[in-house]
Amino acid sequence: MHYKDVCIESFGYVIPEDIITSLSLEERLSPVYNRLNLAYGRLEMMTGIRERRFWLNGEPPSHTGAMAAKKAIANSDIDKNDIECVLHTSLSRDFLEPATAFLVHDSLGLPSTATIFDISNACLGFVNGMVALANMIELGQVKAGIIVASESSRHITDITIDEILQDSEMTRAKLKFSFASLTLGSGAVAVIMTHSSLSSSKHRLLGGVIRTASQHNGLCRIKDDTYFYESNSRPSMRTDFQGVLDNGLKLADKTWKALKNKLKWKSSEIDKVFCHQVSVVHQNLLFDRLGLDSSKGSSSVEYLGNVGPVSLPITLAISADEGHLNAGSRVAMLGIGSGLSSIMLGVKW
Repeated sequence: MHYKDVCIESFGYVIPEDIITSLSLEERLSPVYNRLNLAYGRLEMMTGIRERRFWLNGEPPSHTGAMAAKKAIANSDIDKNDIECVLHTSLSRDFLEPATAFLVHDSLGLPSTATIFDISNACLGFVNGMVALANMIELGQVKAGIIVASESSRHITDITIDEILQDSEMTRAKLKFSFASLTLGSGAVAVIMTHSSLSSSKHRLLGGVIRTASQHNGLCRIKDDTYFYESNSRPSMRTDFQGVLDNGLKLADKTWKALKNKLKWKSSEIDKVFCHQVSVVHQNLLFDRLGLDSSKGSSSVEYLGNVGPVSLPITLAISADEGHLNAGSRVAMLGIGSGLSSIMLGVKW
C-alpha cells in the first residue's frame, strides 16, 4: 500500500474515571490464590500493568465512541458535513444488528450520504479501519471520514473472575489461559482522516503492509458471538498467552521487514514507534526482536491495560496531545491482532 493524498487530521479520546488496580483483581481471587500459593502482585510483575480503567456499568460502546468522535471533530478544522464515512472498529458493540457505526453517526448528526459500517478484527480492527478509509480517500470515493473504537472490559473481567472462583479444579496451568482476560481495560478513541486538500495538519499516511499467519487462529478465542458489556451475556475468553507472544513476534518481524522495504526506511531513521499494548513485557520483547530503540516507543498499558483495538491509536493520540511528536517525524504504527494478523503503517508527522 502506498498513499499520496491521505492525511491523519486529528484524534479524540476518552479515558474512564473508574480505576481498577491489578492488586484489587487478585484480592477478588484470594480463595484461588491462597489455595495455589500464588504471590499477590504477580499480575503486575508479569505484565507491567498496575491498573486499568472501566466504564460505569451499562455504558454502551456507541455512547463512549461518539464522545471520542466529538472530540476528534472539535480538534480538527473539518466541517462535520464533509465527513463522508463512519467506521466503528471495536470488539465491543451495542447490537448484533444494526452496526454500532449507525448509532455513532446518528449521535454526531453527520450527513445522510455517509458510508457507515462496522469492522471487527480483534485488536487489529482500528488499524484495519484506517486502511479501509485510506483506500476510499485515495480512490476519490470520500474526502474525509472518521474511525471510532470503544472497548468495555468490566463485564468480561467479572465473568473471568467468577469462572476462576467457581472452578474447583483450577490449577496454575489452567489459570494461564484466563490470564489475558485479567489484563483488559476500557477506553475510547477516534481519528479523522482526510484527503490532503482538506488537511490542516498535513500528517501524511505514507503506506503500509499486511501479513497474516491464520494457522494460529486458535490461540485466542471468545466462543460465542456475544457482547462485552451487556449483563445478560457471558463472554468467555481463552488465550494461549505464550503462544500469542511467540508467534506474534515471528509475524511482527516479517511484517516490519516488509514495511521497511516498502517505505525504504531504516530502523535508525524511525523517530517514534507505537504498537499494540498487551503488556510491558510484550513491548520490550517486540522492540528487541525488531531491533528498535526502546526510547522511541510510547506506552499506556501500565495505566490503561490492554484496550484491544483502542490501545495503539489511543497511545498515539495521548503522545500527540502531550507534544511528543514533531513535524516531519517518521512514525511507525505496529498493529497486530489474534488470528494472527499484522498491519504496519508509516506516517510522516
